Amino acid sequence: MIGLVVVSHSARLAEGVVDVAGEMAGDATVVAAGGTEDGRLGTSVDLIAAAIEEASEGTEGVVVLADLGSAVMNAEMAIELAEVEAAFADAPLVEGAVNAAVSATGPKATLDSIRESAEEARGLSKT
Repeated sequence: MIGLVVVSHSARLAEGVVDVAGEMAGDATVVAAGGTEDGRLGTSVDLIAAAIEEASEGTEGVVVLADLGSAVMNAEMAIELAEVEAAFADAPLVEGAVNAAVSATGPKATLDSIRESAEEARGLSKT
């Protein structure tokens, strides 16, 4: 199984996306990393790194999704610092997290297949 980390500038947004993804794929390991250490809007490399470590427990790697701007930069920095296998998915946050969570429960899931599943959400139409 592959773990997921949802990075957002808002802790509540990250937790909400984790709730939605978890509802769609109950067996997936999905961890929120939103906001700063003191609860403000923003992102933290340390919080993201801790979430990657948490999501890696019992998994074969971690795919990280982020909302925008510095969240992407900090997520990529946390991935570089991680001592576990991790990859960034360039995908819309909600749709990508749901796609990845559902795919992550499959027996043949790999780090690359889950990243690709998340990134396939870029082409989803809402109408």
